[in-house]
Amino acid sequence: MNPLEQILQCGQSIWLDSISRDLISSGELQRLVNEDKLRGVTSNPTIFEQAINRGNSYDDALRTLLQADEKQTDKALFEALAVADIRNATDVLRPVYDATEGGDGYVSLEVSPHLANDTDGTIAEAKRLWNAVQRPNLMIKIPATPAGIPAIAQSIGAGVNINVTLMFSLRHYEDVTQAYIRGLGGREEASPGKTVTWPVSVASFFVSRVDNIVDPLLEKHGSPEALALRGKIAIANAKLAYRRFREIFHGESFADFRNKGAHVQRPLWGSTGTKNPAYSDVLYLEQLIGPDTVNTVPPKTLDAFRDHGRVHETLTENVAQAEADIARLPDFGIDLEAITEKLQDDGVDAFAASYDKLLAALKTKRQDIVANHVA
Repeated sequence: MNPLEQILQCGQSIWLDSISRDLISSGELQRLVNEDKLRGVTSNPTIFEQAINRGNSYDDALRTLLQADEKQTDKALFEALAVADIRNATDVLRPVYDATEGGDGYVSLEVSPHLANDTDGTIAEAKRLWNAVQRPNLMIKIPATPAGIPAIAQSIGAGVNINVTLMFSLRHYEDVTQAYIRGLGGREEASPGKTVTWPVSVASFFVSRVDNIVDPLLEKHGSPEALALRGKIAIANAKLAYRRFREIFHGESFADFRNKGAHVQRPLWGSTGTKNPAYSDVLYLEQLIGPDTVNTVPPKTLDAFRDHGRVHETLTENVAQAEADIARLPDFGIDLEAITEKLQDDGVDAFAASYDKLLAALKTKRQDIVANHVA
């Protein structure tokens, strides 16, 4: 059996960490849904920047947009292109959404990374993008920054599906789960005497980037004990987050919401492409399999797992050892909390840089099109 189908039998959904107009128009996305049981798609500014800058697949659409209004801002042009792609992808995945009664089949669209420290701006943009796409299987991505946390709660309370992104630590995870639960409470309070329509959320916990920072520090320390932890801390960190997920969402504290039909906020493992060539190219898939989770996978990693992935439930294995491994880090002068805070800051900066690069590329394309009389 296709390993990607086997993962689904373990209760984990595979989402594709990529989107482009070609992916949708070529029928490749539909093929992945049909043959690999793909259950969702995620996007971010970096993904869109790469898609729009690669080739000329967006040029005709840009030309049409500029024919309608030459004075559109570069941001407006990007949003028009992105909304069209997201709508088309959600339509491909709508049968999955319907078959799972809203449990899966989602496509994510991120608010501007320049709003990462602006709570009110994030809330407004999340609502605006939600209304622009007009698909029930859309998720709006909001970062788990200090300003993003209240925006998550407010957006959930307003009935917007949210993919919380850029989480690296257990503290980030704790803040996000509580924001989701507060949002559900607000949603319930806003519907007195009515049947509540519960929004859906996932909590995107980033994985490989932790090893990218921690491994060189372990190597710098150089002791056998430190070197033995290389390639283990990111997975250990995720396993502890999953343990906390089960305590919160399958415990008494969430029981009332669960009994009323609210969805658990599934952990989503992000940044699961292997960066270190010394490790297995499917390391962050094979070691993070468990029920009520999502793994969002780059195309290359998806192909690798289809070819040689091994499937069994791993998230609940060796959790005590995972805790012990993380507890050893201070012995080697490594402050995981400080690392994960910097990773979140760096993630915001990287997405903002990609967003700006994307707008600059669109500016160049529009100049070329306008110079040719938008013909």
